[in-house]
Amino acid sequence: MEYITLNNGTKAPLCGIGTFLMQPAEAEQAVYDALSNGYRMIDTANAYMNERAVGRGMKRSGVKREDIYLITKLWPSVYADADKAIDETLSRLGTDYVDLLFLHQPVGDYVGAYKAMERAAKAGKVRSLGLSNFPEDKIKEVVAAMEIKPAFVQVEAHPYYPQTALKAYLKPMGTAVMAWYPLGHGDKSLVNEDVFTKLAQKYGKSNAQVILRWHTQVGDVVIPGSKNVDHIRDNINIFDFTLTDDELAAIAKVDQGKRYYTASEEALQGYLQFAPDFNEQP
Repeated sequence: MEYITLNNGTKAPLCGIGTFLMQPAEAEQAVYDALSNGYRMIDTANAYMNERAVGRGMKRSGVKREDIYLITKLWPSVYADADKAIDETLSRLGTDYVDLLFLHQPVGDYVGAYKAMERAAKAGKVRSLGLSNFPEDKIKEVVAAMEIKPAFVQVEAHPYYPQTALKAYLKPMGTAVMAWYPLGHGDKSLVNEDVFTKLAQKYGKSNAQVILRWHTQVGDVVIPGSKNVDHIRDNINIFDFTLTDDELAAIAKVDQGKRYYTASEEALQGYLQFAPDFNEQP
C-alpha cells in the first residue's frame, strides 16, 4: 500500500473499498474480505444504510481499529442537526471516531453542517473533514466560513474526466481528490482504450488495474467497490508497477471532458427530502 499525506499531517491509503449500493450483508462481507486482503480504507455513508454492517465487518476482520482508515458521510437531511447525526453515525459504526467525515451533497445547510463537523473534529470524534460532490463555487462558500480546511474533496474522476481544473483550485489548500467512478462507471469504451490495453499487456495487469494505478500516481485516492473477492484482490494489486512519465502523458490525452453524473437542482432538492431509513440496517 502507498499513502498520501494530507494537509493536516495525517496519512491515508491511496486505495480503499467503497460500499455504495451494497445491502448490509453484502457490505459486511465485502469489508471483511477487503480487510483480510490488505485493504486499510473503508468508505460508507449514511445514505448507503449499511454503516452497522461496515462496523461488523471491521470487527470480524480482527484488524485493529487504529489501523483502519474509516470514512463516512452525512446526508443532507441530517445537516440541520449535524451534531446529533455525527454521534448517531459513530454509534452505528461501533466506533468513537471516524478518520474522515464528508458532507455528502451540496444542498441544505451545508455551511452549518460543516461547522458541526469542525466541532466534532475538535472533540476528537473526527480526524479529517471533506466535501463530496461539491462544485467549485460551493466549495468556495464553505471555505469562506470554515476554520478547518477540507482534507479531501470526493468527486467523479477518471481518465475521461480527470478534474484538472478542480485540482488546480484545490492545490493551494493542499486538499486531495478522492475519486468515485474511478473506472468511468464501468464504461467499456474507457476501460478498453488502446493506451490501457497496451499498458496492461506490458505490465501483466488488467486494463482496470492500469487505470487505478494511474489514479494513484496522479494523486487521486480511489475507492472502487466490489462484492467479488477476486475483484477486491485485483483492485488493490496495483502497487508493484509504476507508469512512466511518457505513459502518464499518453493517458492524459484520453481526457474527453466526459462525466457520467451531474445533479440538477431538482435532483439536489430531492436529496434533501430523502431521509435514510436506518431501521433497515440489521
